[in-house]
Amino acid sequence: MPRPSPRVPTATACALTALLLTACSGTAGVQGTASSAGVHDPYFPKAGNGGYDVTHYDLTLAYTPTTHHLTATTTITARATAALSAFDLDLKGMKVDSLTVEGKKASWTRTGQELKVRPPTTLPKGETFRTTVRYSGTPETLTDPDGSEEGWLRTADGALALGEPTGAMAWFPSDNHPSDKATYAITITVPKGLQAVSNGELSSETTTGDGRTTTTWRTAHPMATYLATVVIGHYDITRTTTGNGLPVYTAVDPHEAAASRKVLAQLPEIMEWEEYNFGPYPFASTGAIVDRRGDAGYALETQNRPFFPGAPDTATLVHELAHQWYGDSVTPKTWRDMWLNEGFATYAEWLWSEDHDGDTAQQTFDALYKGDKGDSDDIWAFPPARPTSAAHISDSPVYERGAMVLHKIRRTVGDARFYDIVQGWAAAHRYGNANTADFTAYVERMAPGRDFSGIWKTWLYGNGKPPRP
Repeated sequence: MPRPSPRVPTATACALTALLLTACSGTAGVQGTASSAGVHDPYFPKAGNGGYDVTHYDLTLAYTPTTHHLTATTTITARATAALSAFDLDLKGMKVDSLTVEGKKASWTRTGQELKVRPPTTLPKGETFRTTVRYSGTPETLTDPDGSEEGWLRTADGALALGEPTGAMAWFPSDNHPSDKATYAITITVPKGLQAVSNGELSSETTTGDGRTTTTWRTAHPMATYLATVVIGHYDITRTTTGNGLPVYTAVDPHEAAASRKVLAQLPEIMEWEEYNFGPYPFASTGAIVDRRGDAGYALETQNRPFFPGAPDTATLVHELAHQWYGDSVTPKTWRDMWLNEGFATYAEWLWSEDHDGDTAQQTFDALYKGDKGDSDDIWAFPPARPTSAAHISDSPVYERGAMVLHKIRRTVGDARFYDIVQGWAAAHRYGNANTADFTAYVERMAPGRDFSGIWKTWLYGNGKPPRP
């Protein structure tokens, strides 16, 4: 940021589970263990699930904005990491119409956001299996602990899906935690006259006899669920390339076209600058989505194609594009590691300013420390690597003080080694996950003989305002 009924085995069995059971079918003889519901994230303990690793999501969606009705099918390809008699998916709201595992009917129960699936036979450890969920209804708008909205957001002419941190479960069943990344194919059918844009690359677009449009988007590089997006509405579409031939796809609400034109024209220049500083761009295309101001309360680094509510300024575009390296390609293992996303993207803003005749990074650092910039006092509320709760993972210490940690590293090692570190970090964990301990260990390996203990203790993990630097 800067989101046909299964067969009923017996009446008694269903009655005993009436409070939880959405549908049930026979699972006699199933052995193995049930996976855990949630991966015990320190801030979102129910998010994600144990027992399997998702490799691919195939989503087919049909949405009618006038009725707010979504009809969908999601097929999840995963590998069992234990012998599974049952496993969980995250899905909030919506009606499950049918569910199969490896093409055979499976039973399921629902409690809160948990969709517990019981396959007809045990899934052996190491087996790759496919789960297909057909569901429908009105997708929910969810409220985060910090009061912001995510999930499925209605707009004036369509809808918008945003997932950070847990909103993806409002529109598709998943292993909804950043630690489990997968590739995607997302197919969306919308009424005549509307368009649908998602992540990755557009692979097909067809129009039916009644004028409905179906588009398919494919994301070949691993993506966390919170970075998946769909926008539906009226858009001005522009297809260009950067200087090195990278495809650029932008979708802009016509109401924002004039205001966005100048800043979006900078996108190729920003991409060239970020590749020079952060290393090769990790994905197959780039771009932006600009919806109407007020459609959401924040910009978000949705993969390949960041989302903006209204025309962004240059700093915000720099920030969200920097996330493609730090957050999208290198993704945090838990939500406690959010500063590895936001500290890097915020520091990218400082570096851009420094390289384009604005304040230097040192001047920005000093102004924040002295309290001369905006909400400077809020920076010291908690250390960037230890937000106090889920409601604060997007607060100022995670962003600005996280950037200050990076600046302290830069001052310690010098520019040449610093850029080796930030580029090497992006390369070493490309398409993977990492946490704060991984980062501090990496920095120490890259700069042997340097003492970072004071930075870690005081700036990264320390409470309160550090002594004057």
